[in-house]
Amino acid sequence: MNPRNRRIQVLSFVSLLTVCLLPMSAVLAQSTNRQIGTQFEVTADPLVPRPPEQPCVVSLFADFQFAHFSQSTQTFEFTPPANCSGPWEKVVLEADFSENGGVQFDRTASLYIANANLYFGTTPEPLATLTNTWHIERDVTDYSALFAAPQRGTIVLANCTSDCGAPFNTLNGVFTVNANLEFYPARRGQGDDSTQDRENDHRGKRTPDQVLPLTQTNGSGGINLPATLGSPTDQLSTTFTLPTNTEQAYLDVVAQSQFIDEQWYGCFPNDLASISQFVYGCVNTDFRETEVTIDGNLAGIAPVSPWVFTGFLPDQWVPMPGAQTLDFVPYRVNLTPFAGLLSNGQPHTIALSVFNDDNFFSATASLLLFLDSRSTQVTGAVTKNTLTSPAPVVTENLQGTSTVTGTIKVAVNRNFTIAGYVHTSHGKVTTAVSAQQNFSGTQTIDFDTVNATVLDQKTDVENSVSSATTVSDDEGAVVTQEDFSFPITVDFIFPVSSSPFGFTVTTGQKYQAGKAVSRGGHVIHATAVTNSVNSTDVSPAASSQTYTSSDSDGTFYNCHIASANNILTTVSHGCSPDSQDKDKD
Repeated sequence: MNPRNRRIQVLSFVSLLTVCLLPMSAVLAQSTNRQIGTQFEVTADPLVPRPPEQPCVVSLFADFQFAHFSQSTQTFEFTPPANCSGPWEKVVLEADFSENGGVQFDRTASLYIANANLYFGTTPEPLATLTNTWHIERDVTDYSALFAAPQRGTIVLANCTSDCGAPFNTLNGVFTVNANLEFYPARRGQGDDSTQDRENDHRGKRTPDQVLPLTQTNGSGGINLPATLGSPTDQLSTTFTLPTNTEQAYLDVVAQSQFIDEQWYGCFPNDLASISQFVYGCVNTDFRETEVTIDGNLAGIAPVSPWVFTGFLPDQWVPMPGAQTLDFVPYRVNLTPFAGLLSNGQPHTIALSVFNDDNFFSATASLLLFLDSRSTQVTGAVTKNTLTSPAPVVTENLQGTSTVTGTIKVAVNRNFTIAGYVHTSHGKVTTAVSAQQNFSGTQTIDFDTVNATVLDQKTDVENSVSSATTVSDDEGAVVTQEDFSFPITVDFIFPVSSSPFGFTVTTGQKYQAGKAVSRGGHVIHATAVTNSVNSTDVSPAASSQTYTSSDSDGTFYNCHIASANNILTTVSHGCSPDSQDKDKD
């Protein structure tokens, strides 16, 4: 469940009764739901590209229902495909969700195998009378090490109906979920030949040898649940004694904002808490980041993505949700400079926390390890680490007494380098990660102090991280340039008498991620993704999404969809599955 403050909950509850604006046929949509004239859940996101071979399909579970809190955590048994043993060229997770028409909040869903998170996202709020459906796909090839043996799996989706309690005992939305894994056998010439390891590393084709989740079971019978981080000092942490031949290490991180921090990107500095309580209700400024530590020392950062859930505001997010709302994209932190330390045979604690957390974040993380198959002991050390805690700079420029207007600005700019080396069976390998972070947040407010009312709050938050990772060995140096940004703009206007909530919201998001791998100045491989979403519930309601992705192998995808008055009106030709190239050799 996505807890939120009571005022937003009540407004959200009322809106569910009016969200279906036009009558529709009761026919279920296809998984992509791109049917012009409908309100079924739809995104412009692409399907995962597949190899041409037929996959081996393993059903994880079928028709799991989530109606009550007692059903929130359901387990299943996974058995590897007997006719399709690894290595696999690709493994794809598929999940299909449905929700009956009615009244319900948006909920959080997560899926695990061997306590490692494979999926994390939220559900939309339901349509009034129609069964809504949506389809999730995720490339989980990097988690192949989990699938070599039978495992227990878990899906978590906290929901309630008759057990909700007043005033929400009329909620009746029930979720039904099906999930499977598709295994694509490695083609001839592919596989685990160690002579190809380094080249496969650079092209992202080598998969980790071990996947180890950070766990927080909390007496739940050994089942890993998302960690609840209620303050900056709370941590999701696990102590490992790792293989002594670890030569590379990464941490996949998801940190989902909840409750008071759900709209963290609109939070005010603490001295303006009296104003903040009338909009988002959170303080500690609008800067958040996930921090990774090893044995208590900062080892990496993961920017917090400004995901927007359909409960804020529901009439803004029909039929399409915000960027990644249904399927969060994890952020991968490179911990390879610490591989020598982690391989020393001693226990080490890996932890994550959220800087400026104001209650609360749900978090998961998995450690991905690459091992030196020709060595039993890798040695090395960290040679440089200039990463320090951020120091947000706050500038307030406010005027007036009965009406307060002006801007609140927050900035964080820093550069850091983390470097280390390992002695492996193929020689000394040095890894240096040099990164630059630029964060800027501007809140432009118009506040009526006499009536304690926010008339307008414009939020503009930009956060970018750019890193260059240089891996040097006896064959030379390979440089990987990675760029991440996920800005958000929100215009919150109050009061608006024509709105069922008393206020309106206009939102813009633009997720961008790029990666280029070079050797000797020549690009080996490159990828780029842009996912833009714009939405408003200002009459007439309208929204659009454009998803573009490409790579240097020639794959290109460009899909644009749009809606008006909560009805899908536009689907570009680029959204066709035929326009998305299959995997290339």
